[in-house]
Amino acid sequence: MSKGYVAKTLRDLIALRARRRCGYCLTQEAVVGTPMQVEHIIPESLGGPTEAHNLWLACALCNAHKGDRIVALDPDLGDVVRLFNPRTQRWAEHFSWSAAGDRILGRTPTGRATAVALNLNRPSLIIARLAWVSAGWHPPVE
Repeated sequence: MSKGYVAKTLRDLIALRARRRCGYCLTQEAVVGTPMQVEHIIPESLGGPTEAHNLWLACALCNAHKGDRIVALDPDLGDVVRLFNPRTQRWAEHFSWSAAGDRILGRTPTGRATAVALNLNRPSLIIARLAWVSAGWHPPVE
């Protein structure tokens, strides 16, 4: 096996655990019609293994914005904090939805830092979320 290879059985397990949605922005495969990527919470470049305890699903854009980072700056406090770990942390403890359901709000230093670092409120996604809200597909239930 090459570095980074994820066997189909492991990918299927991760997808099931992640409920087939991005662990960061909660975009659902069924809504966007494209598969999520298996991402390394601790990147391989930092020694993270390709094992179930270090893998989760992410949409292509969240995964690209995360890159090989595990920390980011909390914009409110100015502290460097760990990024949100969708494998071990509860989304609702660190984030909430705006009243319109179109924006992700950081509730904690980790949530705020992750929202900024991964650009969870990118303009195209806000527009899409508003359409999903009007269709009754969003926001997803944790």
